[in-house]
Amino acid sequence: MELILLKDVTTLGSKHDVVTVKNGYGRNYLIPKGIGVIANAINMARLDEIKKEENERMAEIVAEYQATAEKIQAQSIKIKAKAGTSGKIFGSVTNLQIAQALEEQLQVSVDRKKIEIEEDVKELGSYKAVVHLHPQVDAHVAFDVEQD
Repeated sequence: MELILLKDVTTLGSKHDVVTVKNGYGRNYLIPKGIGVIANAINMARLDEIKKEENERMAEIVAEYQATAEKIQAQSIKIKAKAGTSGKIFGSVTNLQIAQALEEQLQVSVDRKKIEIEEDVKELGSYKAVVHLHPQVDAHVAFDVEQD
């Protein structure tokens, strides 16, 4: 039995894939749970339309993330940290502090888990981090750690 998957199934395939499964698995589990539909001519035509619409939406989303990435890359953010006389800060700068600084200074909301700092930040100075906005869009943010 050939089915069109409506959701990602780790052992079977990803969304909108056409897969071959045993009749009982398809009829008794995938179709009733809404995970798949039979791959007939009507559903295949509908799949093509859905893919086209989804590609258009994804293009719009990627364009929005590109604009956000350009906004982030155009400016440098400043992070205040307590430091000793030698320039070493107490603790280190984390991706949470970078996310908060992006929110406060650039009005860009980013999940802290999507921020990757290239090196340990334990002294005052200039550093860079990578913000993974979308699988296709990464932004490099420059930040300065200053004395509080």
